[in-house]
Amino acid sequence: MKDRKLSNRELRRISASEYAEKSRGGAVVVLDNVRSAHNVGSVFRTADAFLADKVVLCGICACPPGAEIHKTALGAEDSVPWEHSDDTLEVLRRLRTGGYTIVAVEQTECSVPLEDFVRREGEKYALVFGNEVEGVSQDVVDFCDFSLEIPQWGTKHSLNVSVSAGIVLWHFRPM
Repeated sequence: MKDRKLSNRELRRISASEYAEKSRGGAVVVLDNVRSAHNVGSVFRTADAFLADKVVLCGICACPPGAEIHKTALGAEDSVPWEHSDDTLEVLRRLRTGGYTIVAVEQTECSVPLEDFVRREGEKYALVFGNEVEGVSQDVVDFCDFSLEIPQWGTKHSLNVSVSAGIVLWHFRPM
């Protein structure tokens, strides 16, 4: 059987204004000192695909506008709401007050394997992803309600932050 690729028109992509009116999935992405503009742009594109509520760029994070972000985001930096804050913990305090469960995506002593996690219907989550070298900072992990871990079976024990965001956001897509 031959399989024909769909054209962009056949994919029935929605406009930015239609996107803004869609109901979201109840997940905020928090990037804790993610320095690579390419990684930030990729996270924006993934956040758009899975209807994340917002992306919060914290600390030393590349921020739009920028050619490198746009190269990987392909305009998603214009459709996904975002903000920047110098202080990750301040953002997380505000999100917790707003009813979000705070989740570090990190390997910790008590982390929950992603495949064992059951998302509770109607609950809002703030998903914290760390920088390319150190991951989520320990003070942020300490503040989180729990940690989720993406199980891995190879010789490496880490994934690129944008890859991790793709895996986890798919799991948190709108129900």
